[in-house]
Amino acid sequence: MPAFEYRAQDANGRNCRGLQEADSARHARQLLRERGLRLSHLGAARKKRQGASHAQSGIRLGASELALLTRQLSTLIHAGLPLDEALHAVSAQSEKRRLSQLLAAVRSRVLEGHTLAAALSAFPKAFTELFRATVAAGERSGHLGHVLEQLADYSEARQASHQKIQLALVYPLILLVASLSIVGFLLGYVVPDVVKIFINSGQPLPVLTRAMIAISDGLRSHGGLLLMVLLAACGAVRWALRQPRLKLRWHVLLLNLPLAGGVVRAMEAARFASTLAILGKSAVPLVDALEIAATVISNLAIRRRMLDVARSVREGGTLARGLERSGDIPPMMLHLIASGERAGELDSMLARAAEQQEKTLAARIALVVSLLEPIMLVLMGGIVLLIVLAILLPILGLNQWVN
Repeated sequence: MPAFEYRAQDANGRNCRGLQEADSARHARQLLRERGLRLSHLGAARKKRQGASHAQSGIRLGASELALLTRQLSTLIHAGLPLDEALHAVSAQSEKRRLSQLLAAVRSRVLEGHTLAAALSAFPKAFTELFRATVAAGERSGHLGHVLEQLADYSEARQASHQKIQLALVYPLILLVASLSIVGFLLGYVVPDVVKIFINSGQPLPVLTRAMIAISDGLRSHGGLLLMVLLAACGAVRWALRQPRLKLRWHVLLLNLPLAGGVVRAMEAARFASTLAILGKSAVPLVDALEIAATVISNLAIRRRMLDVARSVREGGTLARGLERSGDIPPMMLHLIASGERAGELDSMLARAAEQQEKTLAARIALVVSLLEPIMLVLMGGIVLLIVLAILLPILGLNQWVN
């Protein structure tokens, strides 16, 4: 079916643009009018240039976009719409052009005879392996709408968890930026003007004052160079973390840090359990679900151990025993998983374990943030105290010299 590019205004007067599939230009105009749009331009969609499919395959979707898309698809499929019509409806409702084009490309592959999971596999950066495997299981079982609804719940829960972490870190980051700005202003502008009086007096200055003057002069004279060195160091760190061996060493070191290590383990355990639960509920075989859930883990050290767990289960071992040997899953989660295996209710126990671990993770993040705030305040107060002492010590020395 040909596609037509359009520009129009909606009922609220807002400008919008997108793609509309129709049998002809006249049919396209009719469909757009039925949607309440006032057309300003309609033309045949330009033919895809060579490599356009590669550009589409590189499209990434945010957590909120993926959750909304999945929720809309599950609702339409539950309502009895065929898959191609549901994809077309979601594509037409989308206000973002790249998302509309992505769904149109998925729909065209479905119309060619591909399954939805196979169509999604052409866009690996937009739809993760977890997403594709769950959709494939839903298609095999004939309950695609129910599986998509579970995926939407999972995506929304993951987005809510990320938002909680981001909101918890907002205040410490603002405090850090404000502290650095205040210290930089004091060292760059206040200290030199105040201490200049004591330098002209000819009296010997305290060691702290001389050190503060040296730091201030260095910032004023070489501030641009220091900024360039800092940016270069950040770039070098980013490059190093892209190297698999160095990245693995960093992840191992991160797990051994006192506070951060516990938070990382709790975060990965919650992610692993919730992913395994959604795959199990979608009738994905346990070994395949373990391998997919391992790829969702971002820490390479834990990911390797979870892949070892998948191999041990494939060889006939139990899930609880394999997770216990890995040492990355908390004891309470291990007890729930073991009881779920014995009772034949592994999926529900995994979901319960993931929910419990999410609460534990939220408590640990709150503890870390509550410790960061006073530590940063004490450091900031100490630095300001040093600056004040560097200014006051010459004043006290001048008073003694005059007396």
